[in-house]
Amino acid sequence: MNKLDVLIIGGGPIGIACGVEAGKAGLNYLIIEKGVLTNSIFHYPSNMTFFSTSEKLEMAGIPFMSIANKPTRTEALEYYRRIVKHYGLKIHLYEEATQLKKNPAGEFEVQTNKASYLADRLVMATGFYDLPNSMNVPGENLPKVSHYYKEPWPYIGQKVIVVGGGNSAVDVALETWRKGAEVTMVVMKPTIDRTVKYWVLPDIENRIKEGSIKAYFNSKIDSIEADHVWIDTPDGSVRLPNDFVLAMTGYRPNFALLDQLGVKLSLDEHKKPCYDSQSQESNVTGLYLAGVVCGGLNTREFFIENTIVHASYIMGDISQKKKVKG
Repeated sequence: MNKLDVLIIGGGPIGIACGVEAGKAGLNYLIIEKGVLTNSIFHYPSNMTFFSTSEKLEMAGIPFMSIANKPTRTEALEYYRRIVKHYGLKIHLYEEATQLKKNPAGEFEVQTNKASYLADRLVMATGFYDLPNSMNVPGENLPKVSHYYKEPWPYIGQKVIVVGGGNSAVDVALETWRKGAEVTMVVMKPTIDRTVKYWVLPDIENRIKEGSIKAYFNSKIDSIEADHVWIDTPDGSVRLPNDFVLAMTGYRPNFALLDQLGVKLSLDEHKKPCYDSQSQESNVTGLYLAGVVCGGLNTREFFIENTIVHASYIMGDISQKKKVKG
């Protein structure tokens, strides 16, 4: 088994940035990604538009060209594909890390669904979009319930409940309503989230005000059944006829992988992993954290645009330590 200088887990934008910087530093590296290239972006809604402008998402010296000021999902997929091709990045797709451990020599042993690897350093750039937050209610596993949304066409003429009041929930509610769905929003908070994109917020508030989209605030799902849903509201329990439930309840990092190596988490509700903000090295020597995984459950602290720098921090630290050791 050949030993790598660094193994990068995650082939999203930040994992790609880490690969670019590793190559520039002359490190023997490999990126492994459990799904398609930039798997999380691939699973975004088809018509999704980024909050950030294209120039803020640029990396690796490659211009990010988009038709509008804010790029679309399709433009992002093409942009990151071009970066991988331009730099000839070493990346294995559809390969999932399953077991991680550190041996007595301080090396990382990584088992995937396809192979085994040995590496001096490990970078976790696993994001948070792959594991949805559960509602923990009866019926959540029914086929009509989904934590992901792709496009509005399956919901034409259907009774749809959208759970949540953030950007994803608002986008889903508006898009499905405009294609002919009967939409009801169930929001735990007293209002739509104030962080919703500023050009969308007036739209959803006006649709709710005029009654085009029904909304239950300070409310939550109690249970889901084949043809209806029970909602707990301030005015008591409400039974709503229903065809589909789209639970836009947010996502969380893969804590199980971090736990295998003993990464410490903060004791508050955010469960933020322990790491050095200068080098991105975690409390586990040689294990680095990159991208939004650094925020734990506080998924609004880190974005692509403010974590691209993690790649240079990490590879700079690895290169320096490699020189000292050598």
